[in-house]
Amino acid sequence: MKKLENKCMLITYADSMGNNLKDLDYVLEKHFKEAVGGIHILPFFPSSGDRGFAPMDYHKVDTAFGNWNDVEKLAGNYYLMFDYMINHISAQSEYYKDFLEKKDESEYRDLFIRYKDFWEKGEPTEAEVDVIYKRKPRAPYVEAHFADGTTEKVWCTFDEEQIDINCKSATAKKFIRNNLETLCKHGAALIRLDAFAYATKKAGTSCFFIEPDVWEFLKECEEIISPYGVEILPEIHEHYTMQERIAGKDFYVYDFALPMLLINAIYFGRTCYLKHWFEICPRKQFTTLDTHDGIGVVDVKDLLPDEEIERTKEGIFQYGANVKKVYNTAAYNNLDIYQVNCTYYSALGDDDAAYLLARAVQFFAPGIPQIYYVGLLAGKNDLKLLEETKVGRNINRHYYSLEELETETRRPVVKSLLALMKFRNSHPAFGGIFRMESCGENELHIVRECEGERAELLADFATKQFKIFYTESGAIKELCF
Repeated sequence: MKKLENKCMLITYADSMGNNLKDLDYVLEKHFKEAVGGIHILPFFPSSGDRGFAPMDYHKVDTAFGNWNDVEKLAGNYYLMFDYMINHISAQSEYYKDFLEKKDESEYRDLFIRYKDFWEKGEPTEAEVDVIYKRKPRAPYVEAHFADGTTEKVWCTFDEEQIDINCKSATAKKFIRNNLETLCKHGAALIRLDAFAYATKKAGTSCFFIEPDVWEFLKECEEIISPYGVEILPEIHEHYTMQERIAGKDFYVYDFALPMLLINAIYFGRTCYLKHWFEICPRKQFTTLDTHDGIGVVDVKDLLPDEEIERTKEGIFQYGANVKKVYNTAAYNNLDIYQVNCTYYSALGDDDAAYLLARAVQFFAPGIPQIYYVGLLAGKNDLKLLEETKVGRNINRHYYSLEELETETRRPVVKSLLALMKFRNSHPAFGGIFRMESCGENELHIVRECEGERAELLADFATKQFKIFYTESGAIKELCF
């Protein structure tokens, strides 16, 4: 089974490119074999909500998608990343159901965070609630209704189908070890710790990214998976300095700032903020432009001035294609102020030149590039799915049939993107240093070098044009596609 490589990683659901994992394997083999080196298969376990992010059991593959043999077949050809929702488990899981049935007699009674045990008086004070980093306009809990007729509050950060884990308990430590080892044994090269910053909770604090607890917790996870040669990728959307602190401990991080910084530069033709980020950003990272969620806003705080952040957000609604503010409201079950729901291609106005410029910059940036499946196909906003479901995030979660994929892969913009990805995967220069050359305020000039091999990007954000030069057998050539 493949281990992590410095090659483009596809992000996809098991049923978004065809109907299941077998279809995904067929599609990759036919259309994307040289362009895709790794795959982040979004949660493929039995789940009760949030498109897989309310997992019921990590020992199983949802039968609608296939089985472990299908996963392991992919792992033989691509390095794989699996999600581990370290902060929570499904309310429909056997663990939570057993707790509701047996209460204090359940072997899982300490797996969950019971308010009566967590807070000094069984309930938080108003001041304690105020300082919690929360996703709801109240204390984060759900009422547990036990078989004996009693009720009590248990911690619930996200949806009511996602019950928080008491990660410090001995029961949870055994639970986490068992699940992580299971994922390692079935072909993971990398495990993404989803919502990990919420898993460190301490009364009287924000209960988010609590130090030194967070470092102890990451170290524990690393010690479990390192014998298998598997890496950790902690997932966090917050101020960029948090990513810097994680990188300082030699873990991989996400570059969630790049999407908004690039949109800002492309909309307004100035590269100063983008250049500054490239000077200071972590080098051991995965870059993104799009994910299964929206385009992150919180991640560029202090990298863009507040007025530029607001200007860029407004620009998405002004210059973007078929995206409206109402899609980010309660009318579409989406009140998340931290992101804008839109495909990246549509955020750039369905403009092929702007889109390819953005991808070229991403591929030359420090780190390993991730490409969401909708972005791989330069996908437009899916207004039909959005209106059918009234879920804002579904604007960027189109289901591609095998027939549709045949058509989409013939589009010139997709062919050009695949050529860029193949180049990024194959040229040795990307295994070495990154540096920027001096250039104008509308321009970006990046050089990548490794052991005498060189690749160079010259981009003009005023015209949305770029050129790529590279070495081959001692000669300098221009990449044409």
